[in-house]
Amino acid sequence: MTEKQQKLDSRYLSMARIWAENSYCQRRQVGALVVKDKMIISDGYNGTPSGFENVCEDEQGVTKTYVLHAEANAITKLARSSNNSEGATIYITASPCIECAKLIIQAGIKRVVYGEKYRLDDGVKLLERAGIEVVYLGD
Repeated sequence: MTEKQQKLDSRYLSMARIWAENSYCQRRQVGALVVKDKMIISDGYNGTPSGFENVCEDEQGVTKTYVLHAEANAITKLARSSNNSEGATIYITASPCIECAKLIIQAGIKRVVYGEKYRLDDGVKLLERAGIEVVYLGD
């Protein structure tokens, strides 16, 4: 990877961290940006579906089952636009879960850059198995 690409990756990941601040989730705020040809074509953060209250956790502090992950929000946003993610890079503040990894594969995204390791690594392993470049830029 070139020094220029490393700088771009670091900057886009920083932007995803700022975007995560839009999340109303208390336990963890996650942000994602989809970039293609050096343009941000979609963004997302974890939260409830459109039209739902902006409360991610129940009274016991457990995340509600219908909360969308940042990657899922960014990818589904693309489905409603004229853009497509074929060959794009997704920048995520935390490594993707297995369900989001499946969405990333199906969306044609070819690179994943993330900043924090999630406790499970099955999503990252699936992406690598699919031949997607995975870059960890944390700690």
